Amino acid sequence: MKYDIKDIRLAKHGNLRIEWATKHMPVLNLIRERFRKEKPLKNTKIACCLHVTTETANLAITMKAGGAEVFLCASNPLSTQDDVAASLVKDYKIPTFAIKGEDEKTYYKHINSTLDEKPVITMDDGADLVSTIHMKRKDLAAGVLGGSEETTTGVIRLRSMEKSGRLLFPMIAVNDADTKHLFDNRYGTGQSTVDGIVRATNVLMSGRRVVVCGYGWCGKGVAMRAKGMGAIVYICETDPLRALEAAMDGHEVLPIKEASRIGDVFVTLTGDTKVIRSEHFNLMKDGTIVANAGHFNVEIDIPALDKLARKKRRIRDFVDEYTLSNGKRINLLGEGRLINLAAAEGHPASVMDMSFANQALCAEYIKRHSAELEPKVYVVPQDIDREVARLKLKSMGIKIDKLTDEQKNYLESWELGT
Repeated sequence: MKYDIKDIRLAKHGNLRIEWATKHMPVLNLIRERFRKEKPLKNTKIACCLHVTTETANLAITMKAGGAEVFLCASNPLSTQDDVAASLVKDYKIPTFAIKGEDEKTYYKHINSTLDEKPVITMDDGADLVSTIHMKRKDLAAGVLGGSEETTTGVIRLRSMEKSGRLLFPMIAVNDADTKHLFDNRYGTGQSTVDGIVRATNVLMSGRRVVVCGYGWCGKGVAMRAKGMGAIVYICETDPLRALEAAMDGHEVLPIKEASRIGDVFVTLTGDTKVIRSEHFNLMKDGTIVANAGHFNVEIDIPALDKLARKKRRIRDFVDEYTLSNGKRINLLGEGRLINLAAAEGHPASVMDMSFANQALCAEYIKRHSAELEPKVYVVPQDIDREVARLKLKSMGIKIDKLTDEQKNYLESWELGT
C-alpha cells in the first residue's frame, strides 16, 4: 500500500483519538452501519482532499465500510494531524498522503498521488483536487462520475468553472446544504477559530476589540463566540445586506481602514484575497494579533507584511512577530493559514458529524445517479439534507411534531384565507 506520512509509530495515539471522535458522530455511525450491510460504494475509487483530522478519519472509514477504495490527501499544508494519518494507514489500511507542515511541492505531490489511482468520485475541501484534474490531469476527467465540495471557497471556484463552461463533470455543493453551513460554518468555525487563537496566544478575549472581516456564516459564528467571551466585536463587510444584519445583531460595522486603528485581534473569513493589506498594517497598534480562518492563506497580504517588517521572529508556536519600521509589532498566527486547524483541532466532531454525513450520502447519490447528472454544480438533494437533520435530532433524543392531514392540506391550498 502506498502512503506518505510523518511517522507510522504515531498510530496508537491517533487511533485512540479517532475512537473518541467516533463517539461524538452518531449520524455518521448510523450511515456506516447501513453502508457495511448494503455496500453502496463497492469497488468505487474515491479520492479525498480533506483536512486529515479525527473527524475526516471517520468519514474515510465509513466510505470504506461501504465498499469504497479510499485515497486521502490533505487539503491544507498545516491541517494534518500526523497521528491520525498514521492510524489510517496502519489500523485501517487507507492510503494517506499528508504531513503537517508539508511544503507546496509536497502538497501537490500528495494530491497527484491520490489522482494516480484514477478515482471515479472526488471529495474536496477547497477544490484543489478538482482544479488539479481540470488544469493538469484532464485525462482523468472522463472517468469521473462526479464529486462533492465542502467549503464556501471551493463552491465559489466550482461555480466559476461552471459559468465559464470549464467544468467537466458534475459536482455537489455540500457546503450549501442547510445541515452543513448553518451548523458547521457557524458553530464549528465559531468555536474552533476562537479556540485556535486562544491556544496560539493565550490571550484573554474578554475586553479585547475583535475585528471580524466577513459576516457570512463563518463570520457570524466567530463574532458570536467572541462576543460570548466578553470581546467587543467589530464587523467589516462589503455586502450591504450582511453589514445590515451585523448591525442588527448588535455589532459595530465599519470599514477595515477605521478598524485597523482600534482592533486588538483581527480575523479574516471572506474567501477573498488581500483583505488586510499594507495600509492596514501601518495603522495597527503595537502587539496586534492577525489571524485567518478562510480556506486559503491569501486573505492576509503576507508578502506585503514581509516587506514592511525590519525583523521577524517566531515568538511562540504558531505566532510570528513582525517588527515594522515604525517599531510596532504585528503578530501573525499560523502563517496566515486556517488558524482553527493550524493551532487547534478544527471543528468539534459533533458538528462535523452532519457535514460528513452529507459527504457520505452524496457519494452514494453520485454513484447511483451519475447517468442523470450533467457537468454542473448541484445542491444537495433535499431528502438527504432533511434525513441528516432527522438523524441528528434522533441522536440527541429530541422529538418534534408532525403536521396533521388538515394542516398539510391547508399549506397546500390557496382557497382558504381569512
